[in-house]
Amino acid sequence: MTTAETGDGHLEEFLADPENATLDLPTAAARCTSALGIQNSVVYLADIQQRRLVPLTDVTSSLLIDGSLAGWTYRTQSLRVEESEAGGMTAWIPIVDGAERLGVIAVNCPSLTPAVLLRGRALAKLLGMMITSARAYQDSFVRRLRARPMRLPAEMLRAFLPPRTIGTSHVVSTAVLEPAYELGGDAFDHSLTETTLHVAVLDAMGHNLASGLTTAVSLAACRNARRTGADLPELVESVDDALSQWLPDQFCTGVLAQLDLASGMLRWVNCGHPTPLLIRDRRPLVDAMRREADPPMGVPSLLTGERRETHESALKPGDRVLMYTDGVTEARAVDGAEFGLEQFADYIIGATAAGELAPETLRRLIHAILDSPTSRLRDDATILMFEWTPPTQ
Repeated sequence: MTTAETGDGHLEEFLADPENATLDLPTAAARCTSALGIQNSVVYLADIQQRRLVPLTDVTSSLLIDGSLAGWTYRTQSLRVEESEAGGMTAWIPIVDGAERLGVIAVNCPSLTPAVLLRGRALAKLLGMMITSARAYQDSFVRRLRARPMRLPAEMLRAFLPPRTIGTSHVVSTAVLEPAYELGGDAFDHSLTETTLHVAVLDAMGHNLASGLTTAVSLAACRNARRTGADLPELVESVDDALSQWLPDQFCTGVLAQLDLASGMLRWVNCGHPTPLLIRDRRPLVDAMRREADPPMGVPSLLTGERRETHESALKPGDRVLMYTDGVTEARAVDGAEFGLEQFADYIIGATAAGELAPETLRRLIHAILDSPTSRLRDDATILMFEWTPPTQ
C-alpha cells in the first residue's frame, strides 16, 4: 500500500503519464491523492458568490463558508485540524492558485504526521493548478458552482473577467462583483508585469446586453493596447476609439490605473467615475485622489476634443486603494439608508484593523450589503482594492 512516506515515486509516475492530463477533475484528484500516499481526501470549491464550499463530487453536502471549520480555513487561508467523525484526523488545507482562493481540501488519515501534512499541502497546490485549467473548459465543473441560471449579459462579462485575486508578496489586487447572476455593465480588470500593477474598474451605461457588450469591448480594447506596451493615456484612447467605431451610441465610465511596484507611484485616469478612495494608516483620505473627472469613454469624450488627463500620487507602504462603481455607495445599508462612502470606508478600516486578508474583507463587505433586510442593489456593485507592501530596506 502507498503511504505518505513512500508516495514520491507514485507521484512522479502520475505526473509523467500523459493520460492523466486528460482526466476529468474528480478522477484526477482521486488519482493524485492515491499517488501521494494519502488515505482519503475531499475537495471543496467556493461557489460563485463565495457563500458555500461545494464538494467536487456528490459524496457529501456543501458547507457554509461562514460558520464551518472548512470555511474558516478558506477565510483565513490557514490550516485547521479536527478529529474525524469516522475516526482518525482531518486536516483542512486551503486550495489557492497564485493569490486566488479556490476552496479547501479535507485530508483524512489515521494520524497527522509531518509527512502527511507535507503531502496534503502538495496535493492542494497541484489541485489549484488543475482547477484553474479545468474551469476554462469543463462545463460540468462550472455548473456545480452556480446556484441558479445566469443571465446572458452576466455570462458574457464573466467570460472576460480575470481571477478575483492576483498578487505577489508585495502587492495584492482583489475584487468582487454583484449581482453575480444578473450583471449588466460592470467589470474589473487587473494584471501584473515585472514592474507594474494594472487595474481598471468599468461601468457601462444601462443594464442590458448592450451594456455588457460595451464593457466587453472596453476591456478588450484596454488589454489589446496594454499588451502592445501602450502607456496609460493610450489605453483610454483605445477604448474611446473602439466604442466610437463599434458601439457609437454607447459609453462607459471607468478608472484605469497603473502602480509602479518599485516606487509606489500611482498613475490614473478617471473617465466620469466615482473617485477612488485611499486608505492610509487606517484612515480614509477622502480627497487624496479627488480630481476633476474626464468625460466617459466613447462618444461624449470624442466631442470635447481634449486629451485625457493623467493624475499621479505617491503611495506609502501599506496603503490600500479602493476603486468602485456607484452601485456600491447607492446600495442600502442595514437601517435602510444608502450605504454611502463613509460607511463603506469604515467597514474596510475595521476589517484591516482586525487583520483580515484583503479578499476576505471584500467578500464580507459585499455580503453585508446584499444580506441587509432592506438590501436592493440599484445597479451593479463592483469593488476592487489593491494594497502595496514593498520590501523593507
